[in-house]
Amino acid sequence: MTLVQKITTGWTQEESLVQAIAPNKVLNIGVIGYGYWGPKLVRNFQELANTRVTMVADLDGKRLEELHKAHPTVEVTNDYHQLLASDVDAVVIATPVTTHHPIARECLLHGKHVLIEKPFAHSSVAAQELVDIAEQRGLIAMVGHTFEYNPAVELLKDIVASGELGNVFYAYTSRTNLGIFQKDVNVMWDLAPHDISILLYVLGKDVLNVSAVGGAFVQPGVHDVARLTVNFADRIQAHIHVSWLDPCKVRRVTIVGDKKMVVYDDVEMLEKIKIYDKGVQWPERTESYGEFHLSYRYGNITIPRVGLNEPLKVECAHFADCISQGLRPRSDGAVGVRVVKVLESADISLHDSGRPVPVVL
Repeated sequence: MTLVQKITTGWTQEESLVQAIAPNKVLNIGVIGYGYWGPKLVRNFQELANTRVTMVADLDGKRLEELHKAHPTVEVTNDYHQLLASDVDAVVIATPVTTHHPIARECLLHGKHVLIEKPFAHSSVAAQELVDIAEQRGLIAMVGHTFEYNPAVELLKDIVASGELGNVFYAYTSRTNLGIFQKDVNVMWDLAPHDISILLYVLGKDVLNVSAVGGAFVQPGVHDVARLTVNFADRIQAHIHVSWLDPCKVRRVTIVGDKKMVVYDDVEMLEKIKIYDKGVQWPERTESYGEFHLSYRYGNITIPRVGLNEPLKVECAHFADCISQGLRPRSDGAVGVRVVKVLESADISLHDSGRPVPVVL
């Protein structure tokens, strides 16, 4: 069965994607890019029992010095080609977005599995090429949609799937803070992949079209504020607000159904999920317009327990397990392509007065 057929007909987690390697083998991991995410990735892979980081590549010599002090056994280089020539089994790519495709392509052609930080690539064509190469060579290409491995998001998905909310009307998300400004991509490509991937994962619906508006206030031509309207199948609408230019750090997802509503607040330390037994009810029957009144239901607020596992560690462990057992990752390359396609259509809309743009998945 081809990858396209798998996407169309469904592919269970148990189905094999690659040839499983020898059991109990410790995987050698290489990391390219030691900026914001690099140290976190190195730490997590070093702490796993079945992986070890053997080499890290970065252009910044000071960063490599800091790494070598913290992890003396890890080799360092300013030329990632040396990493590709080494005995690493898999490569984690945490470099600027525009470099994801060329670096990942080289890794795959050298027979290395890849985990690429979001977004998967700078275009859907480039992203699809990585998926195709990985499939042809029996390798894993996985995207770092960390929130798909967040226990709170997993619980959110279960709540929606259980039908507790009823029919979902709409969702809205906010992801704001002051900084961190990027130079190579706008705020939408930087922050929105998180919320798009969360909504695709939680709702389990295809995106039909997307529109976006925003502003470039600090860096000319680079939008630092954007608002997306994403229309999913089954008449579910989502609104996504992302900003580098906000006084408050907000990481919130709200999903509204015809029975209940749920809020996931990632900034909350303990009460990350709250289920509100609130809603609006139509009258069963009225004799006249004057008798027509909507009724409002105000019930209890339920706060379920959420596990405290570090999402990035869960993601890293999942990547290693998929390699060892030959399984398809939850956030595989096909998922990465879907998110990039939504971003591409949103970018077209952003630069064309917010007109709705179809998303062809």
